Amino acid sequence: MDLLKTLVDKGLRREQPTREEALAVLATSDDDLLDVVAAAGRVRRHWFGRRVKLNYLVNLKSGLCPEDCSYCSQRLGSKADILKYTWLKPDQASEAAAAGLAGGAKRVCLVASGRGPTDRDVDRVSDTIRAIKEQNEGVEVCACLGLLSDGQAEQLREAGADAYNHNLNTSEATYGDITSTHTYADRVDTVQKAHAAGLSACSGLIAGMGESDEDLVDVVFSLRALDPDSVPVNFLIPFEGTPLATEWNLTPQRCLRILAMVRFVCPDVEVRIAGGREVHLRTVQPLALHLANSIFLGDYLTSEGQAGKADLEMIADAGFEVEGADQVTLPEHRAAGGCGSHGAAGCGSHEGAAGCVSEEAAGCGSHEGGVCGSAPAAAQAAGDARTDLVAVRRRGAGTDLAPNA
Repeated sequence: MDLLKTLVDKGLRREQPTREEALAVLATSDDDLLDVVAAAGRVRRHWFGRRVKLNYLVNLKSGLCPEDCSYCSQRLGSKADILKYTWLKPDQASEAAAAGLAGGAKRVCLVASGRGPTDRDVDRVSDTIRAIKEQNEGVEVCACLGLLSDGQAEQLREAGADAYNHNLNTSEATYGDITSTHTYADRVDTVQKAHAAGLSACSGLIAGMGESDEDLVDVVFSLRALDPDSVPVNFLIPFEGTPLATEWNLTPQRCLRILAMVRFVCPDVEVRIAGGREVHLRTVQPLALHLANSIFLGDYLTSEGQAGKADLEMIADAGFEVEGADQVTLPEHRAAGGCGSHGAAGCGSHEGAAGCVSEEAAGCGSHEGGVCGSAPAAAQAAGDARTDLVAVRRRGAGTDLAPNA
């Protein structure tokens, strides 16, 4: 297929595809799907080999958020029966992080619900970052605290943070349809603040909220322009008790096309499969590793994910390897200036050369033996609800039970 040859050539040169080419990836047929995966896989392997970076979430403060993001179980007015607790103490957060690191995670993502941190909150998170860094040599720490005020990104950087996550989530044109309490421009501003402070920016999207192909291409092109080092791709979990509870629009094939499109548009960045992979990709998760070079290990913020042991087995069985702490994630031209380097080489830029997750990065609800609930024999059609694959997190951070790492 001429389209795929063109996209591979552009990806190896870090050249941006046209909008028409990106839209054409999303419009490919099921008969062409494996060819699409193979083509995007060539680009992924060129820049990242067969390495898979593992990330681990610690939910520092759960629920009771004043924002009204429609996709989020922690939102204002949410009826979801999630864990609700105030800030974990630094030693509690460090203990939670240690479980993920013991399971093979390289980066810890510290997430807190809310519009954005107060200066006191930033002090608290700074203490937590220092505690984690002191006890775990070489660990990467990413903060995800909402909208940042002036000076806060710099303070997090001084405390030892390596990255900051703030997702764009959807296109600017449709952003007002999912959130009314802040704007798309607010989110862009926070990503830019992280850049300016020397933090590695992490910013991504949520697919499956009823958006069009054009919306998906718009947000991915906007992300490329913002030049994050990592792009988390979340697949909406229609969480009971939220306004988007009935939005079951994704199939495994659709998810693979979305990941391929993101890889073609941002060929040399860390593309991370985030919330919802177990629910929507299900048994084709190993194929997605040919497109993305990063995943979350174990549970998510308010819902359960595939067991960490199953994640590691999946990676090995698919012929990939877990990225070691001594390995640099990004290609040399992006990593040359350190974790927070943002030179002329943009997200796939050919000019001379992020969550960590969404506020509700929900996962699969299996806790028996660590594998997601099996899909029915018949293939799922878009619109078929799989609420059996969604379960509220009841272990790990904020509980007395061991985490699923």
